[in-house]
Amino acid sequence: MIRIVVAMVVACIVFIDVAPVFAQNDATVQIAQSQRRRTLFDLLFGDEEQSRQRVEQPRQQQRQQPRRRDPAPAAAAPPPPATEPKVEKAEGATRLAVFGDSLGVDLAKALDRFYAEDPNLVILDKTQGESGFVRDDTYDWNAAIEEEIAADSFDLAVVIIGIYDRQIMMAGGTGYDTLTDGWKAEYQERITSFLNKLRAAQKPVIWVGLPPMSKSEFSAAMSQISAVQRLASFSGGAEFLDIYERFLDEDGNFSTYGPDVNGQNARMRKDDGIHFSSAGADKLAFYLSQPIRTFYRGGGVTIEVADPLAGTDAGAMARPPFQGLGQIRLLEVAGAVIPLSRSANRAGDLLVSSNLPDPAPPFTLEQLVTAPVGRVDAFGVGVNPAAEEQAETAR
Repeated sequence: MIRIVVAMVVACIVFIDVAPVFAQNDATVQIAQSQRRRTLFDLLFGDEEQSRQRVEQPRQQQRQQPRRRDPAPAAAAPPPPATEPKVEKAEGATRLAVFGDSLGVDLAKALDRFYAEDPNLVILDKTQGESGFVRDDTYDWNAAIEEEIAADSFDLAVVIIGIYDRQIMMAGGTGYDTLTDGWKAEYQERITSFLNKLRAAQKPVIWVGLPPMSKSEFSAAMSQISAVQRLASFSGGAEFLDIYERFLDEDGNFSTYGPDVNGQNARMRKDDGIHFSSAGADKLAFYLSQPIRTFYRGGGVTIEVADPLAGTDAGAMARPPFQGLGQIRLLEVAGAVIPLSRSANRAGDLLVSSNLPDPAPPFTLEQLVTAPVGRVDAFGVGVNPAAEEQAETAR
């Protein structure tokens, strides 16, 4: 049966190929011969050329027609930055001025952030870039502070300066090498003159010491300059805030990172190893807020020393001073403080008297033993005269 079906299919194929030859004329025969011969595969699955055309035609149409792109969704507008409401400063707010070099620029910004919500304290940036007390020919701080005092532009002063002072100082036509004895004496004199002007104007001053630096040689020089500033601050009646150890690591070395005001590890210094980062300046502002409380308590500035023991039983006790060398001198006058460098007076020099009777002759040992009972010099072993008389009579 299968053979019969196959034979019939083959016969049909032969008939299809041969029929045009017999049915048409010569022109038709040429056309028929020019046509592609169809195979069994074409009969079963269709013409290959037609299939290719059916497949490629949609592809060509797709290439000719540009692909439609869905419009991208509009990006959502970013939310506005969360800004805290700015507190308006009171009309008579205390004016805290920051004087210094480029270190003071970072400190002034940090203090402004620290007291942003305090309406009674306004921060004034009075810094002057690359300045110091050595090169007074480029910027004279003593002359500048006179102008500020004359204008009454501030109530409380904070000073941080010195990173540009490691250079030769000219004074009276003489040049002094950095950190020599002559240099230190002249440097201290200039700072003392600066502070005396502020003290005469009754302007409280807080002098901030210099921090450690990344380069060891430069850091050692800043430490010595800060020591001279400390002495000048004491003699000038200013508070001195030592911050050197506050920005060291556990091993006592310079560290770019350290705990911030929240106790989290943060970058404290900038890449130059000299200036403060925002976190470092905020930490310095926190430390500085402690001595600021000595003068500023929310409503204004006072130059009186705050005494937490005033009005108590312990208030009369001799205690360490709360403020500067000026208060130490006051306590020295009152007799509450005696410097270690001062030699104590002899006791005989303190007990000076006159018009006293001559001292009585000393008691002998026999007199002390035979002193009657009840007398002060009997020392508890005195005798009773009446008992002795009775003993003599009985004999």
